Amino acid sequence: MSAVRYLLLLLCLSLSPSPSSSVSEPDALLSFKKSLSNPSQILPSWKPNSNPCEAKWQGVFCAKGGDGNPVVIRLHLQNLGLSGSIRIDALNELKNLISFSISKNSFEGSLPPFNKLKGLKSIYLDSNKFSGEIPEDYFDGTNLRRIWFSNNQFSGKIPESLAKLPNLNVLHLEANKFSGPIPDISQKSLTELDLSANQLEGQVPQSMERFGSNAFKENSGVCGKLVGTECKEVQKQEAAPTQGMAQAQAQAHIPNQLGLKEPPHAKATIILVVALAVIMIILLIVSVQMRTKHNREIKEDNFNFDMEDPTENVVDVYVQGKGNSASTREGDGGSSKRSVDSSHKTQSENNSRKGSRHGKKEVTDLIVINNEKGVFGLADLMKAAAEVLGNTGLGSSYKAMMSTGVAVVVKRIREMNGLDKGEFDAEIRRLGNLRHKNILTPLAYHYRKEEKLLVFEYISKGSLLYVLHGDRGSNHSELNWPTRLRIIKGIASGIQYLHNELSAYELPHGNLKSSNILLDDNHEPLLCDYGYYRMFTPDQAAQGMFACKAPEVVKRQQISPKCDVHCLGIVILELLTGKFPSQYRSGSGKGGTDVIQWVRSSIEEDKEAQILDPEIASSADSLHSMIRLLQIGAACCENDPDERPRLEEAVKSIEEIAA
Repeated sequence: MSAVRYLLLLLCLSLSPSPSSSVSEPDALLSFKKSLSNPSQILPSWKPNSNPCEAKWQGVFCAKGGDGNPVVIRLHLQNLGLSGSIRIDALNELKNLISFSISKNSFEGSLPPFNKLKGLKSIYLDSNKFSGEIPEDYFDGTNLRRIWFSNNQFSGKIPESLAKLPNLNVLHLEANKFSGPIPDISQKSLTELDLSANQLEGQVPQSMERFGSNAFKENSGVCGKLVGTECKEVQKQEAAPTQGMAQAQAQAHIPNQLGLKEPPHAKATIILVVALAVIMIILLIVSVQMRTKHNREIKEDNFNFDMEDPTENVVDVYVQGKGNSASTREGDGGSSKRSVDSSHKTQSENNSRKGSRHGKKEVTDLIVINNEKGVFGLADLMKAAAEVLGNTGLGSSYKAMMSTGVAVVVKRIREMNGLDKGEFDAEIRRLGNLRHKNILTPLAYHYRKEEKLLVFEYISKGSLLYVLHGDRGSNHSELNWPTRLRIIKGIASGIQYLHNELSAYELPHGNLKSSNILLDDNHEPLLCDYGYYRMFTPDQAAQGMFACKAPEVVKRQQISPKCDVHCLGIVILELLTGKFPSQYRSGSGKGGTDVIQWVRSSIEEDKEAQILDPEIASSADSLHSMIRLLQIGAACCENDPDERPRLEEAVKSIEEIAA
C-alpha cells in the first residue's frame, strides 16, 4: 500500500505545474532592496502589493512593453546613502532594464557582476567606494554604451575588453587607482572619455589623442606629445640618429685632416641661410592661410545674423547655381537681380554631386534624408537670397526660397561636435524617418567638422514664442481658449511620440520651449530641435539645450526623460498665463516672469483664476479646465523629478481635459 501511495505521490508531482523561474518585477525590486543595508529605512515608496510603475516607486522609470503594459526600464538611485550588497540575480529579472545608476552612494568592495545584465546599456557607479581589479574580460558580451566608474578605488589595469564594446559612447574612469599602460579604446562611437587622476603610464595611443590632454591629466607616468612629456622609449630610439649625426660631423672634418682648408664661418653661414629660408616659408604659409581665412570669413559673414532687427538683415549668397536663374529681393534699397551663365552648369552639378575643395577641407553636398519636399543640392540652396530669422542657443537660422517654390529654413549650428560624420548621419537619418502630425521632420543636412547645416520646411506662421509674445496686435488675438487647448494637446501628443520612438535617448526632445514649437496656418503645433542631446558634448548641451536647465541637471547633472516633462510644464504655464518665462533667459539675463513660482504661489493661495491670460480668462465656462491644466503644468515643474508625473500620465490628463 505504501508503494502505491508513493507512486501516486510521484504522479501528482509530475503532473503539477513546475514553479516558474521568472519573478515579477515588484518582487525582483523588493528582493534587491532587501540586499541593501537598513532596507526598512530606505526607499519608503517601495511597498509590497503595489506596482512600481503605477505607484511611482522612487528611482524607478517605466515604459510600455511589447504587450502594452508598463515595464521597468531604468533604475536610478543616486545620492540616497545606500550601501550593502547588490543582488544581481534580482536585477536580472528586470528583463527590460537598460539603465542602472547608484551614483553618489556608499557601496564598497569588488565590482559586482553587472556584466550578467545583457540588456544593460548605461551603468553609473561613480562616487562610491568600489575597489579592486576589474577582470580583463569583464565587458565581453555586453552591449554597454555609457559607463561611469569614476571616483572609486578601482585598481589594476584598465580592462582591454572595453575596446571591444561596439557601441560605447561615454567612458569615465577618472579618479581611481588604475595603473599600467593605456589600452587602445578608440571606437568611432566613443565621444566622451576621461582617464584622468589615475596611475597610468606610457604613451597615449595616437587613436585616442582626439580626446585632448584633459582626458589623461594627473597621470604622472603618461607621456607623449599630447601631454607634453617626452617618452623614455622615444629618447632611446633617438639615440641612434644622434650617433649617426656625430659620425656625419666627424666625416665632415675629414678635409681638415687631409690638410684642406674649410671656409671660415661656413657652418654659421649655412645655418643662417637655412633659418632664413624656414622663416620665409613659415611667413608664406601663414600669409596664405590668413588670406584663405579672410576670404572664408567674408563669405561666412553673409550668415551672421542679428536677432535685434532681422528686417535689415537680408543677404544674397552668390554661388554658381544650376542653369540660368534670376531672383528679385526687396529690402536692400531696390531690387537685386542676377543670372548664372549656362556654361557653368556642368561644373556646378559636378561640384554639387562630388563636393569641392575649400582651402584644404572637403566641402560635401547637402544630404537629403526626407524627399517629401523634393530633392535639392547645396548650390540650389545657397543661390537663393537668405532672410534672417534669428539666433538661438544652438545657432543662427535663415529662410531661403528654393527655385522649386519650396521655402526652407536653414539652421547653422557650430557647436554640434559630439559625433563624427558617420554617427551624425545615422542620428539625423533616424530623425528623418519620424512621421507625426505634430513633429517637424528634417529634410536635409550638410556636414562639416566646424559646423552643420540642418534644413527644414518653412512654417509661415512662425513660432509659438512669436505668436504669443511678439505681436500682441494681431497674432496674439488668434490664441483663444479652444486654440490654446488644441496647441497644448498637440504638443503633448508630439512629445509623447518622441518619447516612444526615441525611448533609448536620455533626452528624447531635450530642447522643448515655445521658440521650438512652430504653428501652421491652422495653429497645429510642430515640434522642432529635438533629439540633439547625444550630438553635443556635455558642455555644449548645458549651454544650448533648455532641458539641461532642469533643477536636477543644474544641481546633480542628472539627465533623464523627466527633464522633458519639466519643459512641457513651463510651456503649459506660458500658454495659460500669457507671460514670457524668465526660465528662457540664458545666463544672468533678466526679464520675464518666474512662471513656476508665480503659479505655485497662486495655487497655494487658491488664486489660480487671477493669473490666467486675460485673453482667455473671459471663457468662464472653461475656467475649471484652465485651472486643472494650470495644476498639471505646475506638477510637471516640480523640482524633484520623482515628484513629477510621468509623461504618459501628464499626456493622459491633458487629453481628458481636451475631450
